[in-house]
Amino acid sequence: MPDNETAANDDQQPVTIVTPRGHRRMIRHVLVLLTAVLAVYLLAAYLALPLAWRRAMARHPALLLVPRVSQTHDGIPGDPINLALIGSEESLTKAMLAAGWDAADAITLMSSLRIAGDTVLRRPDVDAPVSNLFVWGKKQDLAFEQPVGHSPRQRHHVRFWRSELLDLEGHPLWIGAATFDTKVGLSHTTLQITHHISPNVDADRDKLLEDLRRVGAIAELSWWDDFQEKLQGRNGGGDPYHTDGRLPVVVLAPVK
Repeated sequence: MPDNETAANDDQQPVTIVTPRGHRRMIRHVLVLLTAVLAVYLLAAYLALPLAWRRAMARHPALLLVPRVSQTHDGIPGDPINLALIGSEESLTKAMLAAGWDAADAITLMSSLRIAGDTVLRRPDVDAPVSNLFVWGKKQDLAFEQPVGHSPRQRHHVRFWRSELLDLEGHPLWIGAATFDTKVGLSHTTLQITHHISPNVDADRDKLLEDLRRVGAIAELSWWDDFQEKLQGRNGGGDPYHTDGRLPVVVLAPVK
């Protein structure tokens, strides 16, 4: 007997009747499809993705200890962490300089007076100091910047903190906070003179990655999705920011 039969009702309209055999075959097709979907989900969720992340974590043990936000010296939440780089200090410094980022001067009386004068007089200052933020109980180990225009009022800048833990090849992990300074003003929290940042912190993260990629400084790049649990916040100066919450993990390549 065929799986389907066509019968006529009282109005002579054809009606398709599904026989038990056809019904069972339809159920089998649905079950096969559901089984395939379930198998793909289980492989991805419980095998492939955890394996990929275990490999990323195995690349550097300090990734397990990365804080989400830096802090001011008063313990106020600072700029969000949005970068992770693996490599030696020499590799990091060479990569940043090759990518067009200048090393920021340390904060001293002279450098503070210089940036104040340059800001007022609108003079360029490619090595202007950045304020101190703290991670793992210490201020940034390195800081780099790219000035915009002819004044240190606006600039791209990033702070890096070095992990104490090393990977199997003896390389430290550098976590960074990259932001864009839009202007100089009074802090909304302390009323001290400070730079205010752009709320789109992902833009400078992505710019820095593109600059490193352009000079061949990225050997490997992976992403930690949902790194930031809170996608909106305020930094130590009271400036609002927003992010997609993703953390790029970069293995640095040697740059000549």
